[in-house]
Amino acid sequence: QVQLVESGGGLVQTGGSLRLSCVASGTIVSIRTMGWYRQAPGNQRELVALITAGVATKYGDSVKGRFTISTDNGQNTMHLQMNSLKPDDTAVYYCNAVINNGSRWSAYWGQGTQVTVSS
Repeated sequence: QVQLVESGGGLVQTGGSLRLSCVASGTIVSIRTMGWYRQAPGNQRELVALITAGVATKYGDSVKGRFTISTDNGQNTMHLQMNSLKPDDTAVYYCNAVINNGSRWSAYWGQGTQVTVSS
């Protein structure tokens, strides 16, 4: 069984910063990608940032230059440093990972963490 647990969400003022973390635990043989997605009320879930093999990164257009995704080598942990936050960044942020648990590759999701940016 694989679990993803997020932490680090909260309330911040416009222009502030937050750092989200996601820890993957359980039977993990290999991780292909880890990423952050977000969903605001009434909106579809959208990609925030993605990291592949701990190196290659991809960002959503709205967060480029402000957010940075990273992983701790060998720790199955991912971070999202969010700077210059805007009210439009308010959403529930979900951790996602594509993981091989020894029998197959599957996509896993965390429970989500709320980020609220006040104007």
